[in-house]
Amino acid sequence: MRLPRLTWALLTALLVSPVHSSSQQPLTTTSSTTLIDVLSADPNYTSLLRLLQRARLVPTLNKLNGSTLFAPTNDAIKHYLRDNQLWHNVIHDDDFALRDNVQEQLRQQFFYHLLNYTLPDLPTDRNPHTHKTLHYPRKLSPDPPSRNPPPSPPWMPIPGGMLGGEPQRLRASGNDRTAWVGVDAFGKGGSKIVNNTHAGNGVVYGIAKVLEPPSDLAYVVSQQPSVSYFHKILTTEITQLLNSTSELTLFLPVDDAWDGLDPYERLYLESEYAADDLNRILNMHAVVEKGVRYSDSFGKATNLTTIDGTTLEIQVSPEQTTVSSATLVQPDIYASNGVLHLVDSLLVPPGALQLTPEKYLLALNCTTFVSLLHSVNLTFLINDTESKYTILAPTDDVLSIFGDGELPEKGSDDLKRLLQYHFIPGRWTPKKLNDGMLLETALEETGLAGGKQVLSVEVSSDGKKSEDKSIRFAGAGTIGNPIEINSTVVYFVSRPLVPPVDPLQTALPYLDLSSFLAAIFSTSQADTLRNTPHTSLLLPHNSAFKRLGMLVSAHLLAASSTQDLEKVLLHHALNTVEYAQSLRNGSLHTFATLEGSDLQFDRSKNGSLYVSPSGGWDGMRAEVYLQDRLTKTGVIHELSDILIPRSVNLTIGKLVKAAKGSTMASIAVKAGFEWVLNGTAPPEGSPWAEDGLSGAGWTLLCPTDTAFKDINLTKLYADADGLRSIVSQHLIPSPPSQRDFFLYDNDALYNNRPLSFDESPTYSTLLSTTSDYGDLAFRWRDDAETKGFIVGIKGARGTDSSADWARVLSWGRSTNAGGGGVIQIDRLLRPYNPPWWIAYGAPTGVGIVGCILICFFFYGVRIVWKRDTTEATYEPVGGFGRDDED
Repeated sequence: MRLPRLTWALLTALLVSPVHSSSQQPLTTTSSTTLIDVLSADPNYTSLLRLLQRARLVPTLNKLNGSTLFAPTNDAIKHYLRDNQLWHNVIHDDDFALRDNVQEQLRQQFFYHLLNYTLPDLPTDRNPHTHKTLHYPRKLSPDPPSRNPPPSPPWMPIPGGMLGGEPQRLRASGNDRTAWVGVDAFGKGGSKIVNNTHAGNGVVYGIAKVLEPPSDLAYVVSQQPSVSYFHKILTTEITQLLNSTSELTLFLPVDDAWDGLDPYERLYLESEYAADDLNRILNMHAVVEKGVRYSDSFGKATNLTTIDGTTLEIQVSPEQTTVSSATLVQPDIYASNGVLHLVDSLLVPPGALQLTPEKYLLALNCTTFVSLLHSVNLTFLINDTESKYTILAPTDDVLSIFGDGELPEKGSDDLKRLLQYHFIPGRWTPKKLNDGMLLETALEETGLAGGKQVLSVEVSSDGKKSEDKSIRFAGAGTIGNPIEINSTVVYFVSRPLVPPVDPLQTALPYLDLSSFLAAIFSTSQADTLRNTPHTSLLLPHNSAFKRLGMLVSAHLLAASSTQDLEKVLLHHALNTVEYAQSLRNGSLHTFATLEGSDLQFDRSKNGSLYVSPSGGWDGMRAEVYLQDRLTKTGVIHELSDILIPRSVNLTIGKLVKAAKGSTMASIAVKAGFEWVLNGTAPPEGSPWAEDGLSGAGWTLLCPTDTAFKDINLTKLYADADGLRSIVSQHLIPSPPSQRDFFLYDNDALYNNRPLSFDESPTYSTLLSTTSDYGDLAFRWRDDAETKGFIVGIKGARGTDSSADWARVLSWGRSTNAGGGGVIQIDRLLRPYNPPWWIAYGAPTGVGIVGCILICFFFYGVRIVWKRDTTEATYEPVGGFGRDDED
């Protein structure tokens, strides 16, 4: 039996020899009164003795020499049993020991109550004294305990473990009256020492509380009130690192240090998406080296390298200890796998932590929006901390309303366009936004020749403060206040913003533009106007066709006039993008159109904006209503009137055709007036050229084809002079005068009449030079049968009223140099030839009446003369022959 005992003795010596340090004595055996004897003699330690027996530590205490035991009293153990199931089972369950032949956890806790040297005196000041225990923390095996004997005497401590081979530390402090053990770095807390007894191999100090060995760093952090915020945001990965990493020196910022972060940075760190950044933050505060770096190992200047690779510069002075830019506020909070130091600020180098807009969007409930950005590779818009952007972000709640098919498919080009439209370069805070602004977005449109698409801003305010503003982007309202984060501003919008579509699709919802759109779709130029990049479309209102004149509108919309219509349509498309602001600035602008000619913009004194075409008639222009209706290729504004380019020549012949006056056109041609229809000068040598009519414009009164239904055209065509007279009766040289021309037209936009009809004007026709009844007069009738303008041959009377007047049905102006146009009437105005009783009756009557009056005059004279000759006279007596002498 001597050989086995010698072997155990040598093994014990080998196991305990590494415990030797400058502050500890080597473990030796003694035969004098032992610590167990002291405990057995005191009834306050019966529970402790039972636990020591179950942990098989009685031989250990007997063999140790020069040791110190902090012995929990019965009361201390009784109180501890309430919260510790292990100790409760060990004391009250006799079969419990059979399930664990080693009792490693219980034994390690008792080693934490042991020093391998004698502590002769109790501390008398608050400055803690640090001691090294016989507790060597190590990871417990996840496997159940073995029933086999241990590989070494179970009653002896085994050096090594998770503190770099160092034992766990314990602090004691006191004052003149009492002392405590297990206190913190400031001498607070711990267990009160209630008595002490010396033994031959050491000393026993009775304590009022059981000493709990430090747990892993994760648990230690959770028990520190001053780092509650870090415990709130730590992740499972961080917990695993704090649980399992050996020799970990951790510098943690206290709660107040996190208050230095922006509230939205903290909101991000508290979200489920901040795991990587939280891990990096921890790695910037954690040091893993050979051995644990307690505060007493810091020199005056010490550099430590963190897990992340950053350097912590530690400066020690009598006043304070600084760790890089932070101050050490509480050192040496012990843990089973390291030590925790508390500092007053974050140890994050400037710029080391990249908190990108993406991370904030994730924290601000915009995860779906971020996911969509990832699907189209637009993460560069939210991962750059330097670029300045204003982000219009729909939250998850907003996007959840849109089902499948309501948003473009993930990864598609359409989705990419839509998302780019939510980013505005620059920081656009509410103070910078004004109503009617157009802001460039990150969307580059091929339809804008690679330029940036814009969106409109609507701002209304109920007060002077920026938070009183109601802001809408592209028609979408904003929810809550914007968030300003570093170089980024985030607005939360009420719906996704849809980029502008092609101009024709953009205009479709506006019913007041439907007539012009229908005209566009009826031609081959629809695709041109839809797809031509970098254009501004000017769309007239529906009323513009009426204001243009019925005959002009009828001509343009006729199937045979497609070329003229296409030229008109293209004349309404500027070959550039001009938003409202650029058109408002300045007083005169000229822009090329897709038709090839120019449009001229000018501003009146009252601020109204007008545009004049390259052609049309004198004074033609339209008022511009600046709308800034954005399109994929530019912008749409609205017009009051349709514009005619110079490439469209509205001749009288075209208008006659539109007036359904083909019969009148044939008569004009047969009578030799085809030059009037063509808008050319009269032929050389013709009577009209000799009369100097080559520079005159003409207005033709055109009876409809139905007006000739009761007329014998064969007989009419056979009379060449009659045809010429008829056409001459219907031709008015125009304009008669500038004053008369504009007499009816105070509004220059509404000048579609070739002649004025107001105030009953009278106009000479081509027949007026040869006939007293060539003039025509216009007047307004407002009776039940006829309401509107009528035109009649001036002076015509004595007929059945079927040939000397007609109703005015419609009209249209020509674009010929002399002006004029066509007036559609419902009857043919035959040249007026009065009957003989009208032609000769009046002169005859006048002669007869004159003769009668002359006769009466001379008859009166005769009566007067006769009266004078028969009147009585006085004669001398005897008559004119008597002599006085008689």
